[in-house]
Amino acid sequence: MLLSLRIENFALIDTLDLTFTSGLNVLTGETGAGKSILLDAIDLLLGGKTASSMLRTGESRTLLEASFSLTPALNTWLATMGIDPLDEDGLVCSREISAQGALRSRFRVNGVIVNKRQIAQLREQLIDVTGQGQAVQLGRTDRQRQYLDGFGGNTLLKQRQQVATVFAHWQKVTTELNAFRQNEQQRLQTIDLFRYQLQELDAVNLSDSNELIELEQELQRLSHSVELQQQSYRVYQLLYEQDQGEACGDLLGQAESILVEMSQYDSQLEPILELVRQALTQVQEAGSLINAYGTTVETDPEQLQAVETRLMELKQICRKYGPSLDDAIAHHQTIQTQYADLTSAGQSLEALEQAAANSETKLQQACVQLTALRHKAAQKLERYLLKELKPLALEKVQFQVRLQPIPPTQHGADQIQFLFSANPGEALHPLSESASGGEMSRFLLALKACLSQGEGVGTLIFDEIDAGVSGHVAQAIAAKLYHLSQHHQVLCVTHQPMIAAMADAHFQVQKQVVMQGDPSPSINSKNNGKKASERTIIHVMSLDAQQRRQALAAIAGGETTQQALTFVDSLLQQAGQVRKSNASTSRRK
Repeated sequence: MLLSLRIENFALIDTLDLTFTSGLNVLTGETGAGKSILLDAIDLLLGGKTASSMLRTGESRTLLEASFSLTPALNTWLATMGIDPLDEDGLVCSREISAQGALRSRFRVNGVIVNKRQIAQLREQLIDVTGQGQAVQLGRTDRQRQYLDGFGGNTLLKQRQQVATVFAHWQKVTTELNAFRQNEQQRLQTIDLFRYQLQELDAVNLSDSNELIELEQELQRLSHSVELQQQSYRVYQLLYEQDQGEACGDLLGQAESILVEMSQYDSQLEPILELVRQALTQVQEAGSLINAYGTTVETDPEQLQAVETRLMELKQICRKYGPSLDDAIAHHQTIQTQYADLTSAGQSLEALEQAAANSETKLQQACVQLTALRHKAAQKLERYLLKELKPLALEKVQFQVRLQPIPPTQHGADQIQFLFSANPGEALHPLSESASGGEMSRFLLALKACLSQGEGVGTLIFDEIDAGVSGHVAQAIAAKLYHLSQHHQVLCVTHQPMIAAMADAHFQVQKQVVMQGDPSPSINSKNNGKKASERTIIHVMSLDAQQRRQALAAIAGGETTQQALTFVDSLLQQAGQVRKSNASTSRRK
């Protein structure tokens, strides 16, 4: 049950705090006074779509907050989400919307930030809103299917989910089968291409991405082996053994001898002597190494030919599958995997056809079970709805739920259509073609009464469900709303005094003009040429018994005359009799 609602800076509302009661709560006021804005605020609070126009002019932040009483189902939901209940208010939902740059909003439940999906789950347990446009939507077959399935309960809804799951699998398998058939020729061509490439790449035996660089270095060495032998011998002579003249090692040896003699007379030369000795050692070592290198360099025409052949082979592979050897190796690995997938036994046409057939059989079986549940729910809905419609001045009404077979979809294999006739002797026709506006409103109210039986949501909200009706029909709707309010909290926007007279709590909505800086609102404020200083606000007042009597008289007669007040007193008396009758019936039960 909705306990309280707080609104800040929303549309024409600056600040508003409302406390609701159990039973029937009505909102009345002149057309355009802003009654539906309150319902818009509740809708937005529980996940409705945002728009920048919702923020009060000149403000950058809107806050909506509502508290609800707890139920066992809500306690379970809170525990599942890891949210602690509040001792005083039970459950507090809030939504803050800011317009600093882009429009942003944040949901909280008991102070814990939640996402829109969680709020949608919570909304299903808190409120059910019947707006002015739902009577029009009721004529659509998809909406009728949703209402029937909702009336069928958890068993039917679980079976519908099963159908959706099986249908998704059947669709996936069928898509794979069709794609396989359409691409079979291309698949076989691709297998042949991959087979040829694999044979070529396997024969090359690619393994080392550095092989091309190493082969080019080897080619250079083998191509210049004679030069390397000659030059290594020349270097050796220069360093160690010179045929003509003195070698570098000999010169360093002479320099060492001279420095040894000099250092006997001046110790400062010892570091220089050490450097020369180190240089002599390195020259001797270099000479030994270059001499050894020269003995290893040999001309090998066969090895040279082998290297050139391998290089040519690898460069050809790189041109086809590269540009680099790394790319060629990666391509080899890729087509190995793709070839294995394409030639896998699981990809056979027979296997896919069998899988599609099995999935289609499961889908048909699931749809048959769903259809059976829908037939059962349809028969029950027909009985319940006729019972609910008769007190709404539709005593002779006929109603039938027609199920026609269609190809399976994610919603099942049934086209569901509500057939209706309000006049005896007239054939049943689709609801959208045969029901008037007033009849559609009453039908929707009766349908909501059927759907709300059992646990359901705690609060039912009706936005002008009485549109297009008057007189005894309005009285019948008032009685129906009252009976609904005995099991659910009901919030109702109405223009009918007969409905308002049945209320347990009456709220009057007024649009007022106030002057900037003047805290006292004036309904009759005049335009004093200061348009920039005037602001429009929505004011909501909870009426006591006397205020309510005056408000009902204004609704009934347009002004609070004695005649209108007498009519209001009769309405309130009738409402009291309905209450007493309902109380005595409840005691007998």
